[in-house]
Amino acid sequence: MMKKLLTLAASVVFAFTAATAQETTPKPAAENPNAPVITFTKSVHDYGTLFVGGDGNCEFEFTNTGKEPLILSSVRSSCGCTVPSWPREPILPGKKEKITVKYDTNRMGPINKSITVMSNAKNSAEVLRISGNIVKKPDDNTIPEKPMSSAAAPAAK
Repeated sequence: MMKKLLTLAASVVFAFTAATAQETTPKPAAENPNAPVITFTKSVHDYGTLFVGGDGNCEFEFTNTGKEPLILSSVRSSCGCTVPSWPREPILPGKKEKITVKYDTNRMGPINKSITVMSNAKNSAEVLRISGNIVKKPDDNTIPEKPMSSAAAPAAK
């Protein structure tokens, strides 16, 4: 008898749980056909080889190719050595703007950094990249070495 009661109670709990369980995943909002679209002319800037202390500035030009104003909510770099600046006002459809990036060139070695652009566009998260290499500037007082010819070598005694 006790087994029957436990089985009945378990069945009731299971049935109640199954009946009340519904998908809690919200339905995706309908995509706005007029939403802004951010279109960059380039997504990677290669500095090439720079000397320490060289010009670490570059620009990423973009256009709002959508039908509503584009608003950049944040532009963040992957490192504190890379500082982006961006327009804070809405960019109207068809208008061009730019994101400027300054990389701290007082550090030697390869450059491989990313800048994440968040906006109200259909493509709301875009990633830009900078690359290159920073090398030590040659000392201007250094006399370049030349290979010694046998005619210029001291005579052997």
